[in-house]
Amino acid sequence: MRASHIFQLGIKELRGLSRDPVLLILIVYAFTLNIYTAAEAIPETLNRAPIAIVDEDRSPASSRIVSAFYPPYFMPPNLISQHEMDTRMDEGLDTFALDIPPNFQRDLLAGKSPTIQVNVDATRMTQAFSGGGYVQAIVTDEVREFLDRYRSPAVVPVDLALRTRFNQELNKGWFGTITEVITSITMLSIILTGAALIREREHGTIEHLLVMPVTPTEIMVSKIWSMGLVVLIATAVSLSVVVQGMLAVPIEGSIWLFLLGTALHLFATACMGIFLATVAGAMPQFGLLLMLVLLPLQMLSGAVTPRESMPEVVQWLMLPAPNTHFVILAQSVLFRGAGLDVVWPQLLALFAIGVILFLFSLQQFRRFLR
Repeated sequence: MRASHIFQLGIKELRGLSRDPVLLILIVYAFTLNIYTAAEAIPETLNRAPIAIVDEDRSPASSRIVSAFYPPYFMPPNLISQHEMDTRMDEGLDTFALDIPPNFQRDLLAGKSPTIQVNVDATRMTQAFSGGGYVQAIVTDEVREFLDRYRSPAVVPVDLALRTRFNQELNKGWFGTITEVITSITMLSIILTGAALIREREHGTIEHLLVMPVTPTEIMVSKIWSMGLVVLIATAVSLSVVVQGMLAVPIEGSIWLFLLGTALHLFATACMGIFLATVAGAMPQFGLLLMLVLLPLQMLSGAVTPRESMPEVVQWLMLPAPNTHFVILAQSVLFRGAGLDVVWPQLLALFAIGVILFLFSLQQFRRFLR
């Protein structure tokens, strides 16, 4: 295996990528707009939910409830009439609609239990499921404080001192950002290496390589280092410009240590991409295989749901997957500021998985060339 052959073949792969505008657009999108959207446009908690209120009482108690809904959880309430409530819900203008009945305050002061109707548009799943509890808690608190005539803190026997570590602002977008970075790294490393191999087969250039004095190992290593380098550079730029710059997500640990783990992860996933390409043989089949592989890697690696919440069998099955160890490494380094003395088991696991996948993919690649 000659380093000069590997270098020249890698340059050829980079030139081929530069002439593919679709893949270039995909790289730019995956590491910019996709990450920004995951952090800002898809909140996991209640955020600026539209709400309308029918105030049939027009009393200080009902006005207190109306003024309790404000950003960022809710948009300023729209005061509507009763006959508009169903129409607006049918048109999808409001996620929540409250109907405060007449004589609401009088019944409260008389010791009765008046009923407030709350309509929820359940088609907006995230807002509906979490927002219903918010609405109930807000209304209950405002009614209790109105009846008490003052705001009195509840006396509890134990004082809990809450100290939030690693995400002091409890910003949901921070973890979503890193999750999308990990997803983009995995997805693009598999796509770029697999697409490069399939493109050569479809264009007939793979036969040209076979008559040259190069070995299958050199061809495979050239694809891994060239496509891995592209994704690694894109990752570094995305962390600096998008994550730290535009989204202002603080990174506690060493970016260089994270990039080292990224390089080992790219080594493993690029080998996986070559293996999938040799099995598929054509781009449509490669796309189907990519979906079957990428979704479990993403959903079961611990990036979306903590591994501790999964069945023990699933945890054991996902240990050979590179994403599992890469997610642990990324969260430890970027959020907790962990050093090499903490994440060396993940680095070692990624290297071992990469070597195994390389040998397995190389064997399949040689069969592919016959």
